[in-house]
Amino acid sequence: MQRILITFCVLNLFVCSCISLYAQQRPHYTQYILNNYILNPAVTGIENYTDVKLSYRNQWVGFPGAPQTMYLSVHAPIGKQDYRTSPTSFQVPGENPRGKAYWEEYTAAEPHHGVGGSVVNYKTGYISRITATASYAYHLGLTPKLNLSAGFAGGITSFTLDASKIELANPVDPAIGSLTSDIRRIRPELSAGLWLYSDKFFAGLSAQQIIPQKVSLVDNNKYSGSTTVPHFFATAGYRFLVSDDVNILPSVMFRYISNSPSFVDMNLKAQYQDRFWVGGNYRYKAGFAAMAGMNISNTFNVSYSYDINNASYLLQYMQRGTHEIVLGFLIGNKWGDLCPRRVW
Repeated sequence: MQRILITFCVLNLFVCSCISLYAQQRPHYTQYILNNYILNPAVTGIENYTDVKLSYRNQWVGFPGAPQTMYLSVHAPIGKQDYRTSPTSFQVPGENPRGKAYWEEYTAAEPHHGVGGSVVNYKTGYISRITATASYAYHLGLTPKLNLSAGFAGGITSFTLDASKIELANPVDPAIGSLTSDIRRIRPELSAGLWLYSDKFFAGLSAQQIIPQKVSLVDNNKYSGSTTVPHFFATAGYRFLVSDDVNILPSVMFRYISNSPSFVDMNLKAQYQDRFWVGGNYRYKAGFAAMAGMNISNTFNVSYSYDINNASYLLQYMQRGTHEIVLGFLIGNKWGDLCPRRVW
């Protein structure tokens, strides 16, 4: 009974405030450094191929009704002219394709367009949020090694409350009322961003949920619901060439939400050639994560992360870590790249 009551209190709080000004309204990602597209539409079409990512995140394992996130993202360039199409475009045996010579010869991408789309399913207890968007970006070379891109994404978000999954310690809840059927609300979605990138660094700014929306997921006229608010992200990273085989990539992300605590993420990724990498993430006052990944071929890669949260407001004693896996597919990879060329 105590377990049910705790779960009810957390989920009831989510119903009343998950879409208020004081709560995180969008899912967290640990491995966004592998797919910045999921946070910034300006990344659309940045690579020389169609970039497909599948991800599953199981948060706070063992906690009833804990968040789960799944997404599919796809984006590709249009009119990009820096393909290398000769039969010898693949790496030379015995040489590091990301060694010193590679970065010395790095050039900015030709001006081109990018298009893409994503579907994100974010579930917490009996509440599900599905967001589907399409994106566009334009990439422009500023200097021989520096690019700037701008992009936007638009679509819809469906908020659903599944009445069949509600289990209350107290069957009478004034916020829910006499709920006997599902509640569904559909709202527009809009995001925009900028992305500056070169051979040594990247920096981005983006905003999601630009248009505030009133959403009510209760069956009681006394509760008018709450309003979604914009989420802002600022991120930057730098590449250090430790040796001809090893790159160290530190990065940072600042997340701002109106009337809510801000978050700062710090990441460190160490990559050996194009083959595998290990890394870590620290979220200020919230927790840390370990990450690892492998580029299995020039068409497939896989990565995994495990988070430990140290925030007392998340009922630390009830949560048992977070698992996240990302699968990547490189379609039309004429360069034969094993790992990203433009976002590392």
